[in-house]
Amino acid sequence: MKVGAMEYTHLGDTGLEVSQLCLGCMNFGTEQPWMVHDRDQARAVIERALDLGINFFDTANVYSHGESESILGDVLADADRDRAELVVATKVYGEMHEGPNGQGLSRKHVLDQAEASLERLGTDYIDLYQIHRWDEHTPIEETLSALDRLVEDGKVRYVGASTMPAWRFMKALHEADVDNYERFVSMQCEYNLVDRHEEANVLPLCADQEIGVIPWSPLAGGFLTGKYDRDGDPDSGRAATDEFMEKRFTDENWAVVEELREIADANDATPAQVALAWLLHKEVVDAPIVGPRTIDHLEDNVGALAVDLTDAEIDRLEAPVTPVWNREIGDV
Repeated sequence: MKVGAMEYTHLGDTGLEVSQLCLGCMNFGTEQPWMVHDRDQARAVIERALDLGINFFDTANVYSHGESESILGDVLADADRDRAELVVATKVYGEMHEGPNGQGLSRKHVLDQAEASLERLGTDYIDLYQIHRWDEHTPIEETLSALDRLVEDGKVRYVGASTMPAWRFMKALHEADVDNYERFVSMQCEYNLVDRHEEANVLPLCADQEIGVIPWSPLAGGFLTGKYDRDGDPDSGRAATDEFMEKRFTDENWAVVEELREIADANDATPAQVALAWLLHKEVVDAPIVGPRTIDHLEDNVGALAVDLTDAEIDRLEAPVTPVWNREIGDV
């Protein structure tokens, strides 16, 4: 198994230094059966990530309704690491309680949830506070004003966004520029070898505006790890209940997996490492968000840093899929 030394990059056009892999913490909690319910196991993965040089951690208030933030906060509090070296990212938007003001990007919800996230994370400030989705019911100026207040108060260092059409993201950037509010510095979007719709949507905008890109689902929910077979049984495990996973079982995507396996064998690497290496070769990408449930999976992911793909190999991986903006995904 390849082992790569961790490297660091700047997030977008900021001076913030982040590891080239970000540890996603959505899997830590008890909301879904496939999550890591054992806190000791979650702790072990986070601690190993620190040992491997990962300083960038991403979670959200809505992940297991705060459990993920609490787990991450507890581990980082006990870790022998300088808080100044760590980059802690979380998000706001999702429903945190039933009834009025339980979700969204209103000034009230943003400010209230920031305080709740700070308490669960056990920190005085959030390095990267991200809007998890676009809120059609709240003017973007109101949201930007609330985020700006958090930065002014020292409770947030940078603000970011996630998953939206490019025209909406550009609207937010424009409003921030016009009204002199804190500008979004990063975009979380779904991006991997078989889900390349963002190449026809937000990625060109991010490149033009020097926005940092931190892709989620870089392994397509496990599809790019090679654990699925074209002639196998898709009606088992997470694939049986995951609508997006089911949609990945297409001829074009299977062709990608076939190329992925061949190129992995040629490079003495795993399919997951090659899939992550492809993202790391993209100039627009800063740090893919990996979500390993075990130390073995984490170490395999970090091994992607040692995989150097040729232009010919990249062409082979990209040939089967033509990127098209999927409005059903992009408008959620």
